[in-house]
Amino acid sequence: MTLAGLSVAVSAYGQAGPGAGPRRTENRGGSYYNYAMGHLYADLAQTYGNRAEYLNKAIEFFKAAMKDDPSASFVAEEMSDLYIQAGRLREAVSESEAAIKANPNDLTARRILGRIFSRLVGDPQTRGLNEEMLKRATEQYRKITELDASDAESWMMLGRLHKIAQNSVDAKIAYEKALALDAENVDALSGLALVLADVGDTAKAAELLKKVAEKSPNLRTLTALAQAYEQMRDYGMASETLRKALEMQPENLDIKKDFANSLVMADKVDEALRTYEELVKEDPKDALSQLRLSQIYRQKVQFDKAWEASNAAKRIDANNLEIRYNEANLYEGQGKYAEAITALKDVLAQSLRGSSAAEKNNRAMLLERLGLLYRNNDQPAEAVAQFSEMGSLDKDLGARGAAQVVDTWRQARQYPKAIAAADEALQRYPDDRMIRIVRASALAESGRTAEAVEDLKKMLGGKGDRETHLQMAQLYDKAKNYGEMSKSLDAAEGLSKTDEEREAVWFSRGAMFEKQKRFDEAEREFRKVLAVSPNNPGALNYLGYMLADRNVRVAEAEKMIAKALEQEPNNGAYLDSLGWAQYRLGKYDEALTSLQRSAALTQRDSTIHDHLGDVYFKLNKLKEAIAAWQQSIKEWEASAPSERENVDITKVQKKLEAAKAKVAREK
Repeated sequence: MTLAGLSVAVSAYGQAGPGAGPRRTENRGGSYYNYAMGHLYADLAQTYGNRAEYLNKAIEFFKAAMKDDPSASFVAEEMSDLYIQAGRLREAVSESEAAIKANPNDLTARRILGRIFSRLVGDPQTRGLNEEMLKRATEQYRKITELDASDAESWMMLGRLHKIAQNSVDAKIAYEKALALDAENVDALSGLALVLADVGDTAKAAELLKKVAEKSPNLRTLTALAQAYEQMRDYGMASETLRKALEMQPENLDIKKDFANSLVMADKVDEALRTYEELVKEDPKDALSQLRLSQIYRQKVQFDKAWEASNAAKRIDANNLEIRYNEANLYEGQGKYAEAITALKDVLAQSLRGSSAAEKNNRAMLLERLGLLYRNNDQPAEAVAQFSEMGSLDKDLGARGAAQVVDTWRQARQYPKAIAAADEALQRYPDDRMIRIVRASALAESGRTAEAVEDLKKMLGGKGDRETHLQMAQLYDKAKNYGEMSKSLDAAEGLSKTDEEREAVWFSRGAMFEKQKRFDEAEREFRKVLAVSPNNPGALNYLGYMLADRNVRVAEAEKMIAKALEQEPNNGAYLDSLGWAQYRLGKYDEALTSLQRSAALTQRDSTIHDHLGDVYFKLNKLKEAIAAWQQSIKEWEASAPSERENVDITKVQKKLEAAKAKVAREK
């Protein structure tokens, strides 16, 4: 350390914040000296690879500094960081616990323990939380605040730990204590805001966050504020806050990357795209930004550019599993399920088979993803094998994996297997709602609607009644029992407390009216949804398709469906709706492109193949039209009894016969 650096260290010692810095003692000068010397040796240790002689000297001086001034909490923090840096945690814990045993009120030892334990808590977001370390860190900081109620930093740490433990009441108390001692503490303000958001007081949370930005609009506070907004899922405010931070330091690439990511989360895709393009120009070896570019291009259905960016990322970092996982997503987006499966299996083969909870959970989620790909590729047995393995990796995902098994057999129209798998799963998870719901769907689709409804009625009488009524409405829908379906929807609407909850009811009621050919009433329900949520893709698509299918206001319908596809560009049902609207408008080439993509993404839908046959016939591609209509009939014959419409299939058969006759005449 230079003399200037030594001066800074001593200056920092004297400028500690309220509750954290030293109080006047008889030997404050000696404490200053020992702290500065400890800082000097800590720097030397870091410079020379944690050389033991420098580490020991640094620790000796820090101990002397705290002996001269026991209230110097930040010295304990530096010393605990030194122990962590040197990998001497066991020694630090052993020494501190011995000191506490000799003197339970030893604040220095408790601060070191608290600091070390809190660093070992892990990350709750990735399921890497160490419950034991969380408990021990909380115990130390609770005791520290009892012994020194004026220590604002320790109150704040206690607030963080309680929040991680999802103990909102105690977290709120701790943050308020910290703010009572230091009203300008940005971390405490942000922490309290997040706790208030957790308990639903978003107005007060937003007020506090605004106060943070106004009080101290510097780089540190703005980035902390942006993180707080992200945790509250207010990505729009997070991006605007990071924009201000970037204006302060335009050359800071880390902030620019955070800004670009926040733009993606805020659904400001075009601006995010421009920002990532700037990042890869400024740093051509930035693999992560190339990856993000690929993901944005995939979202915009520009697969050539998506692959170009993905390959650029792979050239920079060939072993990056996230980049290779993105390749699987690109193949899936193009409807190339076999290639997507191969790519994802490669990721699974290369991923670590660790024993930590986070690693097991990550592998289980990859298995679920692979199972979904197999299911979409019409390989139910292979899908079931992946879902079945999930529970062995993470017991918390066992019920979810079992529900996926049931739903796989249901979607494959193998109803006896679906029901048997559900019955077996309910033996292991008797209280799991999802398993019971997918079992009921399988029963209803196999023609046993009454039994399915009675089973779901047993779930009524609790806080999930609204969802249960909605599920019962779907069962009645499969049986075309619209009278009972209407009653279930009325019951669900009566239990809905917000417009967001009512949206699901309005949507289902609109679909019910459409099936009854009560088109004006159906449109009114869908318009209710769009009045509350103008970009709701499901409502935009359903209303758009209903108009196009009736050949009414088709240009308007096309725009609505296109708007839905902007949000879900790889949705096969939406692509079918768009293709049908384009067909109605006479845009046959565009319709063919949309319907071919739809058929690639949704292979087992009778209606899509029927529409595709109509387009081929208009383009005078008779062989292709015949093949499409034959596939439509095949899918109809394999469909669930509840999904069959005799009138529709008769129309398809007539078109098929007419096409065959035309081919015969031409020959």
